[in-house]
Amino acid sequence: MRYVIIGNGVAGIYAAETIRQLDDSGEIIMIGDETFAPYCRPMISLVLEGAISPGELPIRNGGFYHALNITPILGSRVTRIDAENRSVFIRKGEKFQFDKLLIASGADPRPIRADGLDLKNIFFMRTQSHVQEMLKALPHAKNALVLGGGLVGFKAAYGLMHQGLDVTMLIRSGHPLSMQVDETAGKMILDTLVKHDLKVRGGVEVMQFEGSEAVRSARLSDGTQLPCDMVVVGKGVLPALSFVPRDQIEADLGILVSSRMETSVPGIFAAGDVAESVDIARKTRWVNAIWPEAVAQGRIAGMNMAGRPIDYKGSLGRNVIRMSDLDVMSGGLVNPPPDAPYEILSHTDPGRNVYRKLVFQEDKLVGMALVNAIEQGGVLLSLIQSETCVRVAKEKLLEPSFNYKRLMA
Repeated sequence: MRYVIIGNGVAGIYAAETIRQLDDSGEIIMIGDETFAPYCRPMISLVLEGAISPGELPIRNGGFYHALNITPILGSRVTRIDAENRSVFIRKGEKFQFDKLLIASGADPRPIRADGLDLKNIFFMRTQSHVQEMLKALPHAKNALVLGGGLVGFKAAYGLMHQGLDVTMLIRSGHPLSMQVDETAGKMILDTLVKHDLKVRGGVEVMQFEGSEAVRSARLSDGTQLPCDMVVVGKGVLPALSFVPRDQIEADLGILVSSRMETSVPGIFAAGDVAESVDIARKTRWVNAIWPEAVAQGRIAGMNMAGRPIDYKGSLGRNVIRMSDLDVMSGGLVNPPPDAPYEILSHTDPGRNVYRKLVFQEDKLVGMALVNAIEQGGVLLSLIQSETCVRVAKEKLLEPSFNYKRLMA
């Protein structure tokens, strides 16, 4: 049996380890576009911030591939899949046949449209290489411009502020992290960032970057000129599936997968940021591009590829964000459609800078947003994931120190 895994990120790593546990003789080929040992991608922002060193990023050592008898093809990007002939092609022109294939290619930074993108010191922040290049530019930078107020943009802005740069963030919505939190929590985050000297501008976009060799300024859609000698594009990510034949493998935003992480083509699986599975809270297909789901999906895919059938219950978006004097936790459906049959309960304590919001669909908790009150967040997430029927007054779950066992007894 020959297994080919596209991607040496966390989904691919956990899939490979699972396959090897169940099949000690099958051939495993892992193709990755990076050359680093497997590392923790969510922590690269901490390297930018200066909180950790690059040496603390790896999650497996350099002997990982040899120990599991995996053939690594690193520094190579897949260009095409021929599903009918069970073949994968890479940029170097090589072809790899497979019996079982896992697409775990992750996500690519969402591109932007602006002139001057070829100037130096304009960065994305997705890989370890991106952050290393940013660190080289830091000593010569004073004014940073961050495009986007999502998780990537937020982490980039926070890290650059810690490095002493003057940072301006451009966002479309009225507050950062609009996909992760609601307006109330978002404005609390915004107020904290502004208090720490972050400049935020909404409703404008960059039309052109200007400079001779390196970027020196950005011309905005309202005609203003903004000085900047470092730019981070943090407009989110898109599943990396440009090489996937959509006429053979069904895809929407991501690759559509069954509960066994199998695509529309038998024997071809997908996992991680590239996969589109059922969202537990939304009850519809969704791409939840987060680390824990990539781990879970990689394991499930690996088991099914190796002949151990197991179902994946579905994904659930959740995030924990810590900054200065603010702890934020969110999960599930935080911003339900206004005309949908959801019940929203919330509590705000301005004096303590505390906010709690719970979203219910009938008697099931489906979403939450917590600010400076995250102690019970794990229990609430468990209620969402398990789809537990809440048999007590829902307001009890807003209390800061509720006892779950006592409430549900």
